[in-house]
Amino acid sequence: MEPILKVADLSKAFSRAGRDAFFAVDHVSFEVQPGEILGIVGESGSGKSTIARLITRQIDATGGQIFIDGQDITRLRGRDLIPVYAKIQMVFQSPADSFDPRRTLGDGICESLRNKGVPKAEREAKARALLESCGLPDTFLARYPHQVSGGQCQRLVIARALLRSDSAVYIFDEAASNIDVESEELIMNVIHELAKTKTVLLISHRLANVVQSDQIYFLKNGTICERGTHAELMEQNGAYRHLYDSQMVLENYGKQGNA
Repeated sequence: MEPILKVADLSKAFSRAGRDAFFAVDHVSFEVQPGEILGIVGESGSGKSTIARLITRQIDATGGQIFIDGQDITRLRGRDLIPVYAKIQMVFQSPADSFDPRRTLGDGICESLRNKGVPKAEREAKARALLESCGLPDTFLARYPHQVSGGQCQRLVIARALLRSDSAVYIFDEAASNIDVESEELIMNVIHELAKTKTVLLISHRLANVVQSDQIYFLKNGTICERGTHAELMEQNGAYRHLYDSQMVLENYGKQGNA
């Protein structure tokens, strides 16, 4: 089967004044089949988000190739990238200005459907269904951004991304970071439900979020140092297991402290 996403020998170097170039991503290669979840993990500064920005062509690669559905998109520019953006949807950790503060959340979520000429009743029905799947009542459509919490806002950002397109690949870059436990659980449920029909790249510093991934790539200093399923990586007893165990100790300690 042809991979929906293929990254071949991908590198990204950033120049530094008076010093040698720094490789944020250094000769990384992987493939993702349709319908798979790929977890990309590692500690802060390991290159996770840079890979996402390269795949979505927000920045240019220094070397290597990126294939989406068999097409090399590495050097495409301008209008040639429009079909690429129709195939890939990226969801970041929600910034404070995710929505226009002067407009209702319903307007912000349904904007893409309105631009496509979808009737009001139909776009609102789709928005209500997505909000329900994200654990939010449809009354949120009438609210303004300042009237929701950070976790609620992130769930709304995901609902908007799912409405914007029928992409083949969805990239979630720390989409469940720095939010409350309830919102994190709901967001991960939405992502795993989406993965039943779409290909998902799940980038996370928290390893518990990628346990169910079909494959996991552990990055260190811009390179893939370990790969496999969660069970295989735990069996290897390397950097992945060390970080996973450390995170679980901290999380369990926090739960005991709050008990």
